[in-house]
Amino acid sequence: MGFTYSAEVIYPPTAGQNEAMTSHATGADAPVLLWLARDLRLADNPALQGALATGCKVVPIFVLDDAAGGDWSLGSASRWWLHHSLTALSATLEAAGSYLVLRRGPAATILPEIAASIGAAELHVGMPAEPWRRAAVDAAEAALGRTGVRVGRHRSSLLFGPDQVRTGSGSPYAVFTPFARACEAIGVPGNPAPAPRHIPSAAPPKSDRLADWRLLPTHPDWAGGLRDTWTPGEAGAKRRLDTFLSAHLAEYGHARNIPGQPGTSMLSPHLHWGEISPRHVWHAALEHAEGASQGAKVFRTELLWREFCAQLLWHHPTLPEQPLRREFAAMKWRGDKAGLRAWQSGRTGVPIVDAGMRQLWQTGWQHNRVRMITASFLIKHLLTDWRVGEAWFWDTLVDGDLASNAANWQWVAGCGADAAPFFRIFNPVLQGRKFDPDGAYVRRFVPELTRLPDRYLHAPWEAPDDILRAAGIVLGRDYPTPLVDLAAGRQQALDAFRALGRSAA
Repeated sequence: MGFTYSAEVIYPPTAGQNEAMTSHATGADAPVLLWLARDLRLADNPALQGALATGCKVVPIFVLDDAAGGDWSLGSASRWWLHHSLTALSATLEAAGSYLVLRRGPAATILPEIAASIGAAELHVGMPAEPWRRAAVDAAEAALGRTGVRVGRHRSSLLFGPDQVRTGSGSPYAVFTPFARACEAIGVPGNPAPAPRHIPSAAPPKSDRLADWRLLPTHPDWAGGLRDTWTPGEAGAKRRLDTFLSAHLAEYGHARNIPGQPGTSMLSPHLHWGEISPRHVWHAALEHAEGASQGAKVFRTELLWREFCAQLLWHHPTLPEQPLRREFAAMKWRGDKAGLRAWQSGRTGVPIVDAGMRQLWQTGWQHNRVRMITASFLIKHLLTDWRVGEAWFWDTLVDGDLASNAANWQWVAGCGADAAPFFRIFNPVLQGRKFDPDGAYVRRFVPELTRLPDRYLHAPWEAPDDILRAAGIVLGRDYPTPLVDLAAGRQQALDAFRALGRSAA
């Protein structure tokens, strides 16, 4: 079933809030605040549209609150991305006759201060799913409300409101397939809105300098691979989408599993930072010449998986810290610090795992199929707590999305919603041979194995001595011996799972 038009909504209404905020004009001399919490774009930005609909001058603001996120404050790779995304957004706003105000600190303090200084009576913001961001919006709204400033919240980062899709009994979905069917039945909101050509602007309030935020690495500057891989910002997101649609959408159903090929969209960081709307991406795929292809259908399903993760976090705010299946809280993890360091640095001795971890470090991103392989290896073969891997990904991913990161780590660990069972343990050698048969991916990120024949590339320890010598490899010197025997590691994981079941009983 295809998706049908449904109207844009503002959510969630708070006590006494006027849900028709976008039709309210505050007067020609009273500017409207636009809080760009994570919607760093002009096209199809409902919060911006809401601000413009008042007919007033608009003051765009980005607030950086390092403390509000707690353990989930921005990771290092995310800080790099944010710097460049804000630079791009500022230039885009200037081209539309506007500007970007930057302030650092608690939004509940800064926004009322700015509103008072310019006489604003209204603020528009996109509503995030992350618990700490929701709390920040709630606190800011309460503080603004005490001074008479009204707040309009808009669905801007998701296709559906995270509290919108429910079962027949009114509860949130815990299984993806019926969730996706329910989304189809509701229908995706209508066509994306274009970027405004002009944004009427008031005199700008005081702003920080982006350079003073020190978001970029300096000593050492580890971001060379990120610069070579990404172009943060709305224009970069549009180019990435156009390239994917024209070159890769038709084969996406198959190619998305082959890490050595450019078969995925690589849109995840652009979607996370709101540089492009999911509605824009959805309709672009649907309307493309290949929109009816199997590849397009699979791609749209992946967009719905993103929605599913967001609604899980919305209804389970402890998702990043606590297993949804509570019995897993008693799991006995090993806590192998040396093994963790080897995994983080791509030195486990298992080529597909090492390639993935080196790709992550070099580019701030990891292929989705490989994310499952590397996560499974850490959790199950090394019997390491999934939250440890989640935290490492959070710090190193440019698409460090709290909902997707937490939900997918729980999925691999077997303790989340609609999760793979714990006893589903990826064999990294078989995975490598199946999805990287020509070794293109491993050879790119583990170049010391380049001369090894395909037959032995994913399991160098199986190669005869003469083959290793011909490839210039001494295991343990040029490339590590395996950190763990794969069969023994698998059995260790199964034993721990059985022990968990006995303790729960």
